[in-house]
Amino acid sequence: MASIKQFQVTYDCAEPERVARFWCEVLGYVQPPPPEGFATWDDFNSSLAPADRGAWAVALDPSGAGPRMYFQRVPEGKVVKNRVHLDVRVATGLVGEERLAALEAECVRLVALGAVRGKLLLADEENESCQPMQDVEGNEFCLD
Repeated sequence: MASIKQFQVTYDCAEPERVARFWCEVLGYVQPPPPEGFATWDDFNSSLAPADRGAWAVALDPSGAGPRMYFQRVPEGKVVKNRVHLDVRVATGLVGEERLAALEAECVRLVALGAVRGKLLLADEENESCQPMQDVEGNEFCLD
């Protein structure tokens, strides 16, 4: 049986373009070029029916190594904790005060982009410290 080589992370959200911009900043991702025949994404969106404008957005890893991220507008709001979340690896290999400093620096950067800080989870016998957060629409993720 063949293994799956690629996957896409899909977010249901109210404002796909806003959430995509946030994750581009977090991960160093970029928007793909607009569709053929359009100079900008605004030009493309203005060609759509009003209900379809801004209905989705994409974020890509410019190196091609990371998964494509797709953001789609849905009518319902978020009501419960995510069952799956992203761990943004900003302190890999670091421990103690050095790890906490790296987590804090990235947390401050992301809060300025609209993220919300959760309660810091300090290291214990099994796990290193991590910083729970929420993106601009309340989707949980962790700085790890």
